[in-house]
Amino acid sequence: MTPDPQSAFRALANPTRCGILSILPEGEATIGQVADRFDMTRPAVKKHLRVLEDGHLIEVIPRGRERVNRLAPNGLRPVLDWLAQLDGAWDDRLDALKSAIEKDQQ
Repeated sequence: MTPDPQSAFRALANPTRCGILSILPEGEATIGQVADRFDMTRPAVKKHLRVLEDGHLIEVIPRGRERVNRLAPNGLRPVLDWLAQLDGAWDDRLDALKSAIEKDQQ
């Protein structure tokens, strides 16, 4: 099942969650390690991480008593696919506009 891009967009709509995503390329991080980088409580960070997980942007791996968070390898794929569709539609419309202008100038 391909994840719905809406859940990814919901996750990306918050600056804190985008900030969390920007630190995860540095490596895996526990909830505590993420919380240390932000001015918020661990429960608040945990909620943000849950939304990122629901959006398929991160994976949560249990390791003993800890839960380690890492970027999901293909988490942004549904978003990129959706944007590619829009990009293609705009290309088609701009090509049609260009053709109409060139035809009108002849």
